[in-house]
Amino acid sequence: MNQLNHSASRIFVVIINFLTKESLSGILLFVSAVLAMIIANSSLSEYYFSLLNTPIGIAFGEHTIAMDFKHWVNDFFMALFFLLVGLEIKRELILGELSSMKKASFPIVGAIGGMVIPVFFYLIFNFDENFAGFGVPMATDIAFALGILLLLGNRVPLSLKIFLTSLAVIDDLGAVLVIAFFYTGSIKWIYLLYALGVLLLLYGLNRLGIKILVLYLLGGLVLWALVLLSGVHATIAGVVTAFVIPIRSKISSVHFLNTLDAQLYRFNSQERMRQTLLLTHNQQDSLEVIRGAYEAVQNPLIRLEHYLHSISAFVVMPVFAFTNAGIDLGSVDFEMNNIVIGVMLGLMLGKPVGIISFTYIFAKLKWIEKPSRLSWNHIVSAGILGGIGFTMSIFIANLAFDDSINQAVKIAIFISSLIMSAIGLLYLLKTK
Repeated sequence: MNQLNHSASRIFVVIINFLTKESLSGILLFVSAVLAMIIANSSLSEYYFSLLNTPIGIAFGEHTIAMDFKHWVNDFFMALFFLLVGLEIKRELILGELSSMKKASFPIVGAIGGMVIPVFFYLIFNFDENFAGFGVPMATDIAFALGILLLLGNRVPLSLKIFLTSLAVIDDLGAVLVIAFFYTGSIKWIYLLYALGVLLLLYGLNRLGIKILVLYLLGGLVLWALVLLSGVHATIAGVVTAFVIPIRSKISSVHFLNTLDAQLYRFNSQERMRQTLLLTHNQQDSLEVIRGAYEAVQNPLIRLEHYLHSISAFVVMPVFAFTNAGIDLGSVDFEMNNIVIGVMLGLMLGKPVGIISFTYIFAKLKWIEKPSRLSWNHIVSAGILGGIGFTMSIFIANLAFDDSINQAVKIAIFISSLIMSAIGLLYLLKTK
């Protein structure tokens, strides 16, 4: 319990770091997408699309995983993003805003509304062979949304950022389930059986108290390959791996402090005996003990989440945006077909209506309680920013449609996200 309390005390710092990195990532995400769009419609377009279609294969034994560069980004790089999503979900469920029903009920209800109503708007126009696109307007792009909040600095309260983050985490969980159940092709069950064996092995390492992260990451890599070969979308392996990452540290904070005190005393006592510029052997030993204690007191899950934030925010997401947002506008049919209408209405109308109406109605019924730090103006702004579905919407669109339809859908997502960003920014500027 002491170790979990120690973890809880660090959550505020983790959240602040997360919000900062995700906010900056949102801006970089937008820049990467615009750059891709410019290059795809310039004299460099031939090189851009050639890069996306470059085949890359990896052989192991009698099996080969061969994909073009774009699919490696979408299937492998995005697995790292989904690993981070899984870590965030697990952390929130154990220690964060979703750790109790009282804390979780408000963002959960908002997220459910923000998933159900957009699907309803989409299906009004597409309850036919285009049904597969229902997942496109469901999820919120937290990096993009927080990037908008970053532009306003201290005008935006931390409580709004935390609420929007919790909302997006639940959104992501919903998107993961949708991808797993609705966007999976024919399944090769033998590979799933092997994947289950790897997962049970990783779970066993967790139960045995083994905290070596590299073992879990290597196991996650094997799990990713098996899930990919099974026909289930490989990014699901990232989420599943996250749930077997240990959260308890090797030693408690009290143990760490006692070790630190003892070794600092030992280090200082040797300092008076030191005759040269070099540290004594005892001082060097003290530093090694302190380093070991420093690593042991950290929670493996929090440590991995911290590392992945930077990789996801400044590498994975910008690369994903760059490889997926480059659309040759000359080849796009800009006719307002039912798919485009459904996606745009789902994001621009369904998202805010769902988030705002569900939280308001359920709060009035006293089934949930609005956090005192949040005003209804904040909820409205979160609903508007929830309509920014850039990254996850594009990801699901890639799974739902072929290229001929997907290009127009991506344009619809991009335009909708920009409009909701502008509306959200203007609303927040007028909100006190």
